[in-house]
Amino acid sequence: MSTTLHHLYRDLIVDHSKQPRNFRRLGGGAALAEEYNPLCGDRVTVYVELADDVLHDVAFQGVGCAVATASASLMTEAVQGRSPAVVAELCDSFHTLVTEGVEPAAIEALGGLAVFAGVRAFPSRAQCALLPWRALRTALRRSESS
Repeated sequence: MSTTLHHLYRDLIVDHSKQPRNFRRLGGGAALAEEYNPLCGDRVTVYVELADDVLHDVAFQGVGCAVATASASLMTEAVQGRSPAVVAELCDSFHTLVTEGVEPAAIEALGGLAVFAGVRAFPSRAQCALLPWRALRTALRRSESS
């Protein structure tokens, strides 16, 4: 990865960790799920509102490191307005990205989420990035079953 690209990626993670998007609680009929990493103390709650088989609204709250917070922030932007089936595929792709790595064409399809490709080299950081995604999967299952 070029130095310029590395700096752009780092800057995006820092931006989303300092000014997270969709950092709020959803009330009403929103399904929610909380995940906690006892090894580092990161904790995140993800809220989803499903309407007409589309994620109508997605938000999160929690405390965590820059990687966990930025991952949650970018995740909420990436999944908003998508169907649960598409979100499930995106969850799988993101998991593969941060744990195994993916081909350049697949990285391009992940858009801004590709900034997390580098955490693969640091398994404990990969767990930080995956924390909100695990909560999202659980919240979606709860939303679909209610």
